[in-house]
Amino acid sequence: MYSRSERGYPEPEDGLRTPFQRDTDRIVHSKSFRRLMHKTQMFLMPAGDHYRTRLTHAIEVSRIARTMARGLGLDEDLTEAISLGHDLGHAPFGHAGERVLNEIVPGGFAHNEQSLRLVCKLEKEGQGLNLCQGTRDGILNHSGNLTPATPEGKLVHIADRIAYLSHDMDDAVRGGLLKLEDVPLELRQDLGDTPKERINTFVRDAVQTGTDGENAGLSPKREHAMNELREFMFERVYRDPVAKSEEVKLQDLISRLYEHYLNHFDSVPDETARIAQTDGRERAVCDYIAGMTDRFFYRQCVALFIPKGWNN
Repeated sequence: MYSRSERGYPEPEDGLRTPFQRDTDRIVHSKSFRRLMHKTQMFLMPAGDHYRTRLTHAIEVSRIARTMARGLGLDEDLTEAISLGHDLGHAPFGHAGERVLNEIVPGGFAHNEQSLRLVCKLEKEGQGLNLCQGTRDGILNHSGNLTPATPEGKLVHIADRIAYLSHDMDDAVRGGLLKLEDVPLELRQDLGDTPKERINTFVRDAVQTGTDGENAGLSPKREHAMNELREFMFERVYRDPVAKSEEVKLQDLISRLYEHYLNHFDSVPDETARIAQTDGRERAVCDYIAGMTDRFFYRQCVALFIPKGWNN
């Protein structure tokens, strides 16, 4: 029988915090969560200070999802835990890095599966975070066509899309890829012109649609608008040749770094070597690269592949 608060192995109750509050605390205090501050959301290592990162994205998802959960009378603590943990497994450079690892690593790579692997096996020097089943399910099933087992997980699935579509558009305008008037007028009139207006429109719709607190979702009208906005963003931003021009170089560097560590396995950290004993070198090296921040990845490539000047 499915139990939302059941952990991988039993623990004494806290007495002060709910099980899902404890999950949130464990996620927030994890190394994987801290690394999100230096991982790409949309632009590869942007020059400005105000573009979103994976960390700010997770926080925005959390705020959106908690508001919807409160409006629907759902568990806010579970919603927050899933929100803050859903992207822990993202590789450096976002979906671009994910695509490369999926192509070159035996068995493939998906950030949602890596997020679950982190909280169950890799964090805390291999102990994992021992999160509740409801949190683990929501983390694994937050993306694509997957269906979470709880209404809170379904809310995070919606909040994730609301957050990235809204803030990615905002960043695209800031980065000069878009002008507000490029967005179809019908979408602007329906959803609003600012991140605040778009988020408010979607959140209120979700709360009004899920009246019984269980059927988390958007109305058909707003679901259609979200899909239209997503198609527009893919056409004008996510596949933009200017913004994505450096991804070919990135793909080559990830492949080279992966092969380097496989061929020079004595240079990997002790933790990676430990993982290889049970899961094999390919998966262990994948874990190591996937856990890198953008800037750590860059430093590794400079150190390994860029010739140093002579210093007598």
